[in-house]
Amino acid sequence: MPRHQERRTLPYTAKQMYDLVADVERYPEFLPWCIGARIFKRMDKEFWADLVIGFKMFREKFTSRVRLEPETRIEVDYVKGPLRHLHNHWVFEDAGEGHCVVDFEVDFEFKNPVFEKLVGALFSDAVHRMVFAFESRARELYQPPSDEAFEDA
Repeated sequence: MPRHQERRTLPYTAKQMYDLVADVERYPEFLPWCIGARIFKRMDKEFWADLVIGFKMFREKFTSRVRLEPETRIEVDYVKGPLRHLHNHWVFEDAGEGHCVVDFEVDFEFKNPVFEKLVGALFSDAVHRMVFAFESRARELYQPPSDEAFEDA
């Protein structure tokens, strides 16, 4: 069962990172291999979402339940699709001076052992690319303009 855990300090607030991760319907705009996202049921502090993941000939849809603790935590649990198990969480802690600590963990297992072996070999690279995609998106959305941008103004 592939599992990855990472803890990073980023130059964004906990609220900014929480908002970015909670905005599941925007994932196809920046997350590698995510070709579709749809929230189909919302309740207080939770929702159910379908994600479509595609890579070359491989395309799978899976459904997850997402529980929200505003600005501090997001828990994701698998409901249905090609997996036997999926759980991931994001924890956001303000670290002062506009920074936050993000604790990310994911673990999953495919029903199909062939996919499990294939993904297992690529898992580490895939997770690093996804984490990098979230960081790049945060930089795109939240990075304040540099002082150089105002030199000619």
